[in-house]
Amino acid sequence: MSSGKAKAGGPRWTQTWLGGARSAGADLGEPGVRLGLPESGGGAVASYGRRLVGLFIDWGLSMLVASLLARSFGWEPSERSMWTLVVFAVQAWVLTALIGTTIGKRLCGVRVVRLDGRPVGLVWGLARTLLLVLVIPALVWDRDYRGLHDRAANTVVVNI
Repeated sequence: MSSGKAKAGGPRWTQTWLGGARSAGADLGEPGVRLGLPESGGGAVASYGRRLVGLFIDWGLSMLVASLLARSFGWEPSERSMWTLVVFAVQAWVLTALIGTTIGKRLCGVRVVRLDGRPVGLVWGLARTLLLVLVIPALVWDRDYRGLHDRAANTVVVNI
């Protein structure tokens, strides 16, 4: 049985699986390089932080709109929660499909682009948004920082 101590010149066994593939010596390259994107600057794959801040801004704006609608129509809190999701989904779908960015993404300096260079479009934007609101596909990432929703729509989130 291994004591977990480092062998002469090698990493501890926990350092190879807790630290990911890079700590085990695998060279994965920079995110987006295998997709033909630059390593940094405009057009490079956006960081997790920028994407999450953009998502929180979009969700906050959706909550604000749903609250205003709830006050106008006298909705219960459970209805307001559902409408928050609906408002978020509609704004994410329409804005991403037509201009490639949402309000939150734009404020964070990122946008969604298709890998073939064409606009995202209404159909692929809808597919991407439906998977995004299911949450789980958005939490499963590849080494290019693309969630399953991005892979399904053949898109990637890049810096502006």
